[in-house]
Amino acid sequence: MSSSIKPTSVERLFDTDDIIVSKTDLKGRITYANPVFCRIAGYDEDELLGQPHSIIRHPDMPRCVFKLLWDTLEARREIFAYVKNMARNGDFYWVFAHVTPSYGASGEVVGYHSNRRVPDRRVLAAIEPLYAELLREEQSHRNGKDALAAGYRRLLDFVTTKNMSYDELIFAL
Repeated sequence: MSSSIKPTSVERLFDTDDIIVSKTDLKGRITYANPVFCRIAGYDEDELLGQPHSIIRHPDMPRCVFKLLWDTLEARREIFAYVKNMARNGDFYWVFAHVTPSYGASGEVVGYHSNRRVPDRRVLAAIEPLYAELLREEQSHRNGKDALAAGYRRLLDFVTTKNMSYDELIFAL
């Protein structure tokens, strides 16, 4: 669905008390979307269930950020990230996401859980130029695999230059 949506320059804001919640299966297909998610994204719950979470992916988001997210989750660790999403009508909204693996009774990962809150606007001022740089790096490669690898290297290099881990950097911004 989202590939046919044309992004607008309109930002959707939500209240600091609102928490966007979703759950996915192991493939990233939405199994739960709370009413706040539905309202902000502009979809009915039944339109979201079973869809890949990427239905709300904004084209301004570098793919390498999602690689870091998935690599972290596959290592059974939580991750915090700033993400620009796209609503059904093309409007955008920024979130500060906390994504964690969900575990079954035997300790196996059975899916993922994400809570998203209103991001700190000062942090977005630092994140937006970084994401634009990462996206330019990805777009400078014709091959998708090479693009992802180059963007990911650039992201890791950026983190390394700050002399801290990714997690430390996210909370230091």
